[in-house]
Amino acid sequence: MAYKNFSTEQLQAADNAHHLHPFTDHDELRQAGVRVVTGAEGHFIHDSEGRSILDGMAGLWCVNVGYGRDELADVACQQMKELAYYNTFFKSTHPPAALLAKRLAELAPANINQVFYGASGSESNDTAIRTVRHFWALQGKPEKNIIISRNDAYHGSTIAATSMGGMSAMHGQLGPRVPGFVHVMAPYAYELAKPGESDEAFGLRAAKAVEDAIVAAGPENVAAFVGEPIQGAGGVKIPPASYWPEIQRICKKYDILLMIDEVITGFGRTGSWFACQSMGIEPDTMTIAKGLTSGYQPLSAVLVGDRMADVLAKGGEYYHGYTYSGHPVCCAVALANIDIIEREGLIDRVRDDTGPYLVERLKAVVGDHPIAGEIRGYGLLAAIEIVSDRDSKQRFEPAGHGASLVRDHSIAAGMMMRAVGDTMILSPPLTWTRETIDMATDIVKTALDGAQKELGV
Repeated sequence: MAYKNFSTEQLQAADNAHHLHPFTDHDELRQAGVRVVTGAEGHFIHDSEGRSILDGMAGLWCVNVGYGRDELADVACQQMKELAYYNTFFKSTHPPAALLAKRLAELAPANINQVFYGASGSESNDTAIRTVRHFWALQGKPEKNIIISRNDAYHGSTIAATSMGGMSAMHGQLGPRVPGFVHVMAPYAYELAKPGESDEAFGLRAAKAVEDAIVAAGPENVAAFVGEPIQGAGGVKIPPASYWPEIQRICKKYDILLMIDEVITGFGRTGSWFACQSMGIEPDTMTIAKGLTSGYQPLSAVLVGDRMADVLAKGGEYYHGYTYSGHPVCCAVALANIDIIEREGLIDRVRDDTGPYLVERLKAVVGDHPIAGEIRGYGLLAAIEIVSDRDSKQRFEPAGHGASLVRDHSIAAGMMMRAVGDTMILSPPLTWTRETIDMATDIVKTALDGAQKELGV
C-alpha cells in the first residue's frame, strides 16, 4: 500500500490539516495527536506505532465477526469483477440485492417481508420516517405524522434522524429541528426509578409516559412510536421486562405504528438475530445496519411490515431512494457475513455462553469497585455506571469526567472502551471467547484503578 511509505507524523499532519472527524473536539484532537489505525486481525486493531489494542467496541458496534475475514474480502473482490455497481432504479435489480432481501425476510419477524436499502443507519432511519408518514398519507390521514421518541435515544446524525433522536447536545447544535417529534422519558431505572420502585413498576411507568404523550398529542395526530430495544449510544440502557409488552399494547390500542431501531442490536448482538425477537416485539418498521456486513461494507436497510408494505405497494410511485440503495458489493458481503454468523454459531454462543459470562465476570472482578455503580448487560452489550459515591449514585464533576478518565486508562492498558456521559460501555465482536473476556475484564479493573487514583477517591 502506498501509505506505508508515510510516517505516523506525516499521516497525522495530513489528517490534522484536512480531515474533519465525526463527534470530535478537533482542537483537543490536534493537540493530542490522532491515532493512526493501520490494520486489524481477529479481536485486535493495530496502529502505526506498532501497538495492538483489544477492540471492546467492535469498531463502532459493528464488527460482529471480527477483523481480517478473508472470505468477506474475496466475496467483495469477486462481486466487483462481476458487477461493481448498478442502481436499483428503473425497474432493475441484481442477484445480491434480491437474494439478500429474501434472506433478511427469512430472518426477520414473521410479519416483515419487504426491504428498502440504504448505506447507513442514519439514512435508513430517515427512510423509516418518510415511509411511516407516507403510509398514513396514503390512507387519507396526512395529519397523523407525529413520532414519539425518547430522551437519550440515538437514531443517527442527519437532520431528521437527529431530530427524532433524544440527544440534547446534538439538538443544541442543530438549530431548528424537524417538527413532528415528541420525546418522553427513557426506561433508565438506574437514574429514574423512584426509591423502592420495582423493575416491573418502573417499566410500566416508563411505558405510560408514551401513552400520556399519545393522549396529549391526540392519537389521530400520532404516526408512530420509535425506540431502540436497548438504547445503545445513550448508555446501554436496558428496559425492564415489563416495558416492551406494554409499549406493544399501547401502540395497538391507539393504532400507532411501532418503529424499532436495530442498528446496534441486530445480527446476534443480544443472542437472537434481532433484539425484537429476544424481547417479543412485533415491529412495523425495523432499521438495520452495522452488523449487517460487520462493517466490511457500508449497508443499511429498513425492513417493512406487511401492513405497511401492502398499502405502499398500491400507492403509486414512491419518490424516495439513494444512488447506492442495494449496492451489489455491499449486498454480496452482507450475505457472506450472515453465512459466517450462522455457520459459526455465534448467536447461540452469545445467548448461552459469552453474553452471560461477560456480565458475570465484570461483576466478579469490579462489582465492588469504589467508582463502579451498576453493572448491567444483555448479550454482548454491557455497561458500567461511573460514580463518585455508590450509595448516592453521585457523579464526578464536570459531567462525564470520570468516565472519560476510565476510557483513557483503558486504552493505555490495551483495550478500546467507550465512555458515554458517565457510563462505560462494551460492545465487542461476537467472536470473543471466555479467555478474551477474562483479558478484557482485567483491563477494565486496571482502568478503574487508574481513574480512581487520578480522581483522588
